[in-house]
Amino acid sequence: MDRDTYRVAILGCRGRGRAAALAYHDHPRTKIVGLCDLIEERVDALGQQIDVTERFTNLNEMIDQTAPDIVAIPTGTEFHHGLCMAVLEHRVHIEVEKPMCIDLVQADDIISKAERQGSKVAVHHQGRVSPAMQTLQHAVNQGLIGNIRYIYGSGKGYYGGYGLMNIGTHMINNMLRFGGSCRSVVAQATTKGQPITPQDVVPSPSGMGTIACEHLTATLQFDNDVTATLLQHRFDKMDTSAYVMEIYGSEGRLFWKGNNAWWLPQPHYFPNVQQWETLDLVVPNHYKSDNQSDPSDYCFVDDYVRALDEDDEHECSGYEGRHVLEIMMGVFESAARGKRVLLPQKDRGHPLLRWRTEFGLGKLEPLPRDYGNWLSTQVD
Repeated sequence: MDRDTYRVAILGCRGRGRAAALAYHDHPRTKIVGLCDLIEERVDALGQQIDVTERFTNLNEMIDQTAPDIVAIPTGTEFHHGLCMAVLEHRVHIEVEKPMCIDLVQADDIISKAERQGSKVAVHHQGRVSPAMQTLQHAVNQGLIGNIRYIYGSGKGYYGGYGLMNIGTHMINNMLRFGGSCRSVVAQATTKGQPITPQDVVPSPSGMGTIACEHLTATLQFDNDVTATLLQHRFDKMDTSAYVMEIYGSEGRLFWKGNNAWWLPQPHYFPNVQQWETLDLVVPNHYKSDNQSDPSDYCFVDDYVRALDEDDEHECSGYEGRHVLEIMMGVFESAARGKRVLLPQKDRGHPLLRWRTEFGLGKLEPLPRDYGNWLSTQVD
């Protein structure tokens, strides 16, 4: 499928929808042909900003009338499965916000339907294709750090289980880029300083399914003897400076944070002996300084254009998005059972709900969807 311009429709016009729309609007090979949201004011506000007049409150009408090649679905996680399945009925390609779904049953449904319909699925892990991450990949390809041995990644200080589903999904996908497939996980999880129990399983804020634990530490085993440590520990105050990744090689190290990348040309750090060097970012030559979109979102769009041109999978494909979810479910399973969990998992249901059922616990009671209000119910 190789076209001069790919037609795009946006389903959901809140914050992430606006970010996606700006990226597709800025890219020279994509054109936004329709916007849809249940609330007309949101559609109109975004339509006015990017000068799109085809505005809808019904997704089927939007797709039927605008004939898009790609439909972006930047909505709440709890809506992903239903919307993806509905949009795939139209045999279009889709992009869905991270995390892909709330469990593996839903992810399997989406992948199976996309395969039957001949559609591609991309999951919006924009960090994996960001200029900084592409810069790290370029450094690895050049052999600047030798063979990768170990990867470290940390979250922003959200409540551990929520941090895993919210920010951990990005970090895990970044790790997959450098580590390859994940074969097994081992995790330790605590709530109020004690190992989690089935009573600590709760509904996630932001509609991200079922979670547990305040502090989470996981060890991941990837291909080629690469291991990783993933931290999702709750801080008293969220700290974006803690959201970092470091790659240890046999000859040096790489460090990532936000839109920056650094190289240490030795495998170990000794103060005042060798200093980190800033790496020049790899940015598409057609990204303009006056673009409204974030460079990471723009790079995500750019890779979708490449994938469609070449009949290839997106770097952040649905298969990779499902693998991320598989790892996260494995982390919860390991934390609950106190054992190493091999991947892929045979039981596709949510491991925390299965754990509660085994202890005779009933349906989870609803909690506030907003993270701040939700957190007040969990932390004294």
